[in-house]
Amino acid sequence: MANITAADVNKLRTITGAGMMDCKKALVEADGDFDKAIENLRKKGQKVAANRADRESSEGAVIAVVNADKTAGVVISLNCETDFVAKNESFVKLANDLANLAINFDTKEAFLATDFNGITVEEKLIEQTGVIGEKIEIGSFERLEGAFVGSYIHAGNRIATLVSLSANVAGAEEASRNVAMQAAAMAPIALNEEGVDSAIIEKEIEIAKDLLRQEGKPEAMLENIAKGKLGRFFKDNTLVNQDYIKDSKLSVSEYIKSVDASLTVTGFKRVALA
Repeated sequence: MANITAADVNKLRTITGAGMMDCKKALVEADGDFDKAIENLRKKGQKVAANRADRESSEGAVIAVVNADKTAGVVISLNCETDFVAKNESFVKLANDLANLAINFDTKEAFLATDFNGITVEEKLIEQTGVIGEKIEIGSFERLEGAFVGSYIHAGNRIATLVSLSANVAGAEEASRNVAMQAAAMAPIALNEEGVDSAIIEKEIEIAKDLLRQEGKPEAMLENIAKGKLGRFFKDNTLVNQDYIKDSKLSVSEYIKSVDASLTVTGFKRVALA
């Protein structure tokens, strides 16, 4: 029987993030073999993950990261089952570490398959499921590229956004953050009118027509009047047309033009926990 010291337990705990008693037990079962102990902890994670596969993981941490030259960003959500775990310092650190790795990938699948300290990201999530005792998974993975990309993470890590601008001009850093904050707060459904799904537009027209009928408007006039009301819908629900939250006298588009006359918002991504 190997002599398991406190230093051995602490070393395994540092490597895996598992609890002290779990680490001691794994080392005892592995007769002091670190590689075997780590494998034992991963097997435990697989068992817990299988048992909790049908659980809802609607809590977590949403993190946005932008690369060094501000031309690409990624937003991911590291999901768990409870708010208690989501607020844990080590869980938030893991979410940030994963987001900083995710910036190097175009797809969620490639990200999950990449190396994370000797194992894949997907294997790390299974391992942490065993450590934490809750279902842990990557929920959302959104990437955005542009001439200049800025980000915003709302307090509590429940909402994060990315915004791309048409050029890297003086003031782009602050402007992109302000518009990213706008997207977080106002939850637009699209960048502009062209980005709104046709099914949504048709639904809004039908809603408007029903209201007009209740007001007694002639049936022949309903279509044109309803389409005319779409302007308000676009203003409320598309990012560049919304009133700018820091100055309601301006639209977001007008605010961006005040930074630089040639500047436009070219895209955004928004991830929020339910």
